[in-house]
Amino acid sequence: MDIYKMDKNELELLSYTDIAYHIIKQGKEPKTTVVLFKEICNLLEMSDSEYESLIADFFTSLTTDKRFILLNSTNWDLRENHVVNIVVDESEEEYDEIPEELEDAEEAKEIEEDFDLDEDDILDEDADDILNDDTDDMSDLRIISEEDELEE
Repeated sequence: MDIYKMDKNELELLSYTDIAYHIIKQGKEPKTTVVLFKEICNLLEMSDSEYESLIADFFTSLTTDKRFILLNSTNWDLRENHVVNIVVDESEEEYDEIPEELEDAEEAKEIEEDFDLDEDDILDEDADDILNDDTDDMSDLRIISEEDELEE
């Protein structure tokens, strides 16, 4: 499909990323976001203000569309034009996995150390504070009988 020979009405039925796909495929060379979207705007006869208001959305669409790949931080190309090589670095040191039982024992020891409190210092002080707080609150209270209530 020659994108440049298509009628404007046909182009309007396509998404910007679909048009971009065909532009790059026919041009056979990567293009920057600005150049690519400017070509789309020219094909769709869009104004400069429309270009400015839509270019950010177009960039987002390119980044989420799996058909495109960003090269050297500026140029977009079709992913199908590039081979992805997975390199495994075998020079890294290999570590033996720690058995799960040992990991669980180490975690339990760490938790126990975290909660190892000096019970004489902390717990007794906290208990005294709690008891004293309750006593202080109770000293302000008084019992009101029904007769006292009626008098007021």
